[in-house]
Amino acid sequence: MLEVLYEDNHLIAINKKSGDIIQGDKTGDPPLSDFVKAYIKNKYNKPGKVFLGTIHRIDRPTSGIVLFARTSKALSRMNEQFKNKEVKKTYWAVVDNAPSNNSGTLDDFLKKNEKRNKSYVTKELVGKRAILEYKLIKKLDTFYHLEIKPKTGRHHQIRVQLANIGCIIKGDLKYGAKRSNKDSSIHLLAQKIDFTHPVTKKRTTIIAPAPKDNVWDACMK
Repeated sequence: MLEVLYEDNHLIAINKKSGDIIQGDKTGDPPLSDFVKAYIKNKYNKPGKVFLGTIHRIDRPTSGIVLFARTSKALSRMNEQFKNKEVKKTYWAVVDNAPSNNSGTLDDFLKKNEKRNKSYVTKELVGKRAILEYKLIKKLDTFYHLEIKPKTGRHHQIRVQLANIGCIIKGDLKYGAKRSNKDSSIHLLAQKIDFTHPVTKKRTTIIAPAPKDNVWDACMK
């Protein structure tokens, strides 16, 4: 079942579950976009093909907000906002160690290895610049709850930048976690997105609830 967080004639936001892919890839698994199209077609009894534009993506093991455009006008205007860095995104992460400072900025250069589908911090200026702000929200029994505000949108940016300072996201085997989560998720949530509505021009904020498990529940207490 789709969890719709926001919907109007121009946009639809879905709370993506870990494991869902946003667009089709080499795995051949049905993408989230297909399910959203089917939802719109059924709900509004639309004949023919349903238009749905993918505005942005989050990693397959990550959960949280994914925003789609229901019209080409909304898609082009939202793409422009992302290009101009006018969209503000907030993530939550549960990590295995506390950062050395309770808040700060990480500024690195990242290089992607296409074959391994993994990014690395490089000291040479051959990578793409990646910047994020982080803040420690809460100390749990054995983990730490962080808020992250990325200023750039690089491949696996949050995962690799946090791992680089010794704050590995719970369950993220690719970036050094000692064990996986039972459902193969990682504890990274696209928690909030803030943007100017492409048609009404009103500032719009969408928030996703954390998944239900003992660790996320402890973050909410």
